[in-house]
Amino acid sequence: MRIAVAGENSLILYFGDTTDPRISAQVQHAVGETERLLGEALIDLVPSYASLLVIYNPFLIDHLEVRRRLQELANNSAEGEVTEGTLIKLPVWYSTESGPDLEALAQKAGLSVDEVIALHATTEYRVYAIGFAPGFAYLGQVDERIAAPRLATPRQVVPRGSVAIADRQTAIYPSASPGGWNLIGRCPTRMFDPDSDPCMPVQVGDRVSFEPIDKARYLELGGEL
Repeated sequence: MRIAVAGENSLILYFGDTTDPRISAQVQHAVGETERLLGEALIDLVPSYASLLVIYNPFLIDHLEVRRRLQELANNSAEGEVTEGTLIKLPVWYSTESGPDLEALAQKAGLSVDEVIALHATTEYRVYAIGFAPGFAYLGQVDERIAAPRLATPRQVVPRGSVAIADRQTAIYPSASPGGWNLIGRCPTRMFDPDSDPCMPVQVGDRVSFEPIDKARYLELGGEL
C-alpha cells in the first residue's frame, strides 16, 4: 500500500493499479480500519477501484499523525479476502427502444440482440466505485464479448435510468446527464434519492445482478419514457 498527499487535509492510499476483486476487498477492509483509527477526526472516505481517499479534520489531528496511523494500517494489513457483499437485484427493460445502442453493439460483437441481453443479464457484477454523479455506480466486469468502447461523440443528454456499457464496465445513469456510454436498456430503480435512507440502493463492495423486464413492467415500477 502506498500513501500520497491528496490535499491540505487529505491523503490517498493506493492498493494497486488494476480492476481486481481482491484489491477491491483490500480497499473495503481499509475503510473500516481507517474509521477505527481516525474516529471523530475523520471527515470522509472515498473508496474507488484500487484507492481510498481519506479526508480528515486538521483541527483535530495533524498530517503527520494521520500518516503515522495509516502507515500502521499498511504495516498490519493482510491481503483482503473477497467478501460476497450484499446482492442487489435491479430490473432492466432491455430493448432497442430503451437502449438505442443495443443493436449496433450486437452487430459489432457478431451477436444477436437477445444474446447481448442474455450475456449482460446473467453476469453478476461488483460495485467497484461510485462517482461522476451521485449514485453512478461503476460495475464490473462485463463479459468481454459485449465490451464496447465509449461513443466517439457523447450524447448531450442521457435519460435517467439508462443502463450502459463502456469497455468492461456497466452502469445505470442516476439522473439525466451528458454521457458517452453505449445505452442498452432502462432501469426504473432510482440510483440516487436524497429523500430516502439510504439514498443509494448500492454501496461499494456490493454485488449487482440484472433482471430483464418488459416495457409494461418498467412503467409499472415507475420508469419514465
